[in-house]
Amino acid sequence: MSNIRVDKALSDQFIIPSNEDIGATAVPEENADQRCTYLCGNSLGPLNKRSKALLQDELHVWGTRAVEGHFAHPYGREWVNITDTVTPSLADLVGASENEVACMGTLTANLHLMMATFYKPAAGRFKILCEGQAFPSDQYAFDSQARLHGYDPNEAIIEMWPREGEYTLRGSDILDLITKEGPSIALVIFSGVQYYTGQWFPMKAITNAAKAQGCICGWDLAHAIGNVPMALHDWGVDFAVWCSYKYLNSGPGGVGGLFVHKKWENILQPQYAGWFGHDPATRFDMPPQFSAIPGAQGFQQSNPPVLATVSLLGSLQIFKEVGMMGPLRERSLQLTSELETRLMKSRFYVPVNEVSARYLFRGGAGGKDHTTQQDQSGFTIITPRDPESRGSQLSLLFLPPDSDVMEKVANALSVQGVVGDKRKPNVIRLAPAPLYNTLGDCERAAACLEDAFEGLTEATIL
Repeated sequence: MSNIRVDKALSDQFIIPSNEDIGATAVPEENADQRCTYLCGNSLGPLNKRSKALLQDELHVWGTRAVEGHFAHPYGREWVNITDTVTPSLADLVGASENEVACMGTLTANLHLMMATFYKPAAGRFKILCEGQAFPSDQYAFDSQARLHGYDPNEAIIEMWPREGEYTLRGSDILDLITKEGPSIALVIFSGVQYYTGQWFPMKAITNAAKAQGCICGWDLAHAIGNVPMALHDWGVDFAVWCSYKYLNSGPGGVGGLFVHKKWENILQPQYAGWFGHDPATRFDMPPQFSAIPGAQGFQQSNPPVLATVSLLGSLQIFKEVGMMGPLRERSLQLTSELETRLMKSRFYVPVNEVSARYLFRGGAGGKDHTTQQDQSGFTIITPRDPESRGSQLSLLFLPPDSDVMEKVANALSVQGVVGDKRKPNVIRLAPAPLYNTLGDCERAAACLEDAFEGLTEATIL
C-alpha cells in the first residue's frame, strides 16, 4: 500500500469537516473550505462515504420494504442476519475465529455482561486487578460489580499506578504484581491501549502471567481495536469488549462487540439470555426453552441495530480493501513517528524525564519541601516512545502542570483548524489515524502547536 494511496485516494474516502465547519477563524479565508486537521479519531472517527451510502440504502429499504427488510432485502443484507456482514472483519481485527466474536450492545453493557459471566469471586480469590485511572465507565463497572458480590471496592479492587515521577506503567511491574498477588486475584482486566496516556500494554505477557496464576483475564479494547494488531485467541484471552466509534469509525454511539475464547464454548451458558442468542434455526419458532448459539454469539440478547451495523460495515470494507491491520499498523508507525519527531523539535518541548527537575524545586529553607514554578510554558509527551508500547496516539502534557496553558493552547489550535482531544487538567491527545490522516496533517499540527506557544506571553500564562 503506497503512501500516495493512503495520503490521497484513501483519505478522500472520509468526510472530514472543513475549517469553516469547525469555526477555525484564524485560517486564511482562501483555506476556509479545506478539510481541517482532524487528529481526534481516538475519540470519534469521521464519517466515511461508504458508510453514508450504506445508511442511505438502508433508509430506502426501511421506507420501501418496512418489516419485510428482515427477510427480503434488495441488497442481500437481510436485517435478521445483518451482523454476519461485519463479524468476519471484527474477528480478523482482534485475532479470533468468527464464533468467538459477537457484534452487539455497547462497551459498558458488554463489560457488565462479561463480568457477570467471568467474575466469580470466592473466599481468598476475589480481587480485580486493573490500571489506575482506567476509563471512568470501566471504573464504575468494576466498583459496582464488586459491590454486587458483597465486597468493599476499596478491598476488592487493586489499581496499579506508575512509579513516582513516571506517567505510564512498567510492564515488569504489572507482571511482578500478578505473580505476587495472583492467588487473591479473580480477574485481571486492563485496557489494551490506555485512553489517557496512549500506552499499549503488553497484552500477551499480561495474559500469560494471569493465566499462570489461575486468574481470568479480560481486556477493554476501546482504544485498541482498529489501532493495534492483536491475537486474542492465540494469547488465550478469556474475554474482551470494545466499542466501534473510535478507530473503527462507526459513528457516534456505534455498536459494540465482545470476544469469548472458544475454550469456554461448552462450559459457559449465557446467564442473561435473549432471543437473538438463541439458535437461528428455531429462533422464530418461539420455543419456550433457550438454546444458545455456541460461542460468543450466544450472548446476544436483542435485535441488532441495523443502521449502526451498516455504518460499521462501511468502514470495515475500507479496512479490508487496504489489507487490514498489517499495512495499517505500518502506516500508523510512520505517521506517529513523524508527528513525534516534529513535536520534539519544538523549543517548547521538554523531555519527559526532565519534567520534575525543570518545573518543580523541592527542599529549601528549614528543610521543608516547597514547589516553585518556572515561568516558561512548555509540553512533554507522556505516551511511551517505544513504538511497540503505543498505537496512533500521542498524549501531550502541558506545563507548568497547574497552569491554564493546555486550555489556551487548545483554543489556539482550534481556531487554526487543528482538532485534538482535551483531557483536563493538562493533556491534549493527538491521534494520526492511518486510514485518513496524512504526513501533511502531522506537519501542520506540529507547526500550529508551535505557533500557539509563540502566541502565549508570560503575562497570559501566569
